[in-house]
Amino acid sequence: MEDDHPDPVWPLDGADDLRTELLAAYDAPTRGYHDRRHLVAVLTRLDRLAAAGVTFDELPVRLAAWFHDAVYDGERDAEERSATWAEIALPGVVDAATVAEVARLVRLTETHSPEAGDRNGCALCDADLGILAEDPADYDSYAADVREDYRHLSDETFRSGRTAKLEELLDRDELFHTGPAREAWTDVARSNLRRELADLRARDGAPAAH
Repeated sequence: MEDDHPDPVWPLDGADDLRTELLAAYDAPTRGYHDRRHLVAVLTRLDRLAAAGVTFDELPVRLAAWFHDAVYDGERDAEERSATWAEIALPGVVDAATVAEVARLVRLTETHSPEAGDRNGCALCDADLGILAEDPADYDSYAADVREDYRHLSDETFRSGRTAKLEELLDRDELFHTGPAREAWTDVARSNLRRELADLRARDGAPAAH
């Protein structure tokens, strides 16, 4: 069982006030899945990818992990607002090129569709979507927590949007963009996605996909 209050590694020397502000955002009681535990999980998956030989620029990617869900309220522009926060908060803390790269990467997590040569984007997107490849019990907990993030939506509206998202993910030629993630995570992720989709369709009375 994950610690309810894990301590994520801050990639900067100093800027502790910013770290505190970001953790307060992730710790908001309105968060379901996108809380501090998710932040720690993304950073941990980045460690796993690096250990498997995936190369990326450590500082901007890890800062982008910290900022990527800094704003999360179930609205469509959360990634944009998170990127804007980075653009406001980071100048003077890191150089301008790093600020720009962090903001770019945060915006990329809206689609999780990096270009093939985008090492930083591929690493961050795989680390963020790695939850799809967890064991079925952890995946089911994730799905329940996502529903909590969207508790302001009716069941019908949520099922419609979630079904569309799962179908879009399953239609992708590749869910993951780094070699180690593709090899280790793809089959389990697709199985989890199909299982959740079948459950949502059953609740709607629609035929399950085969």
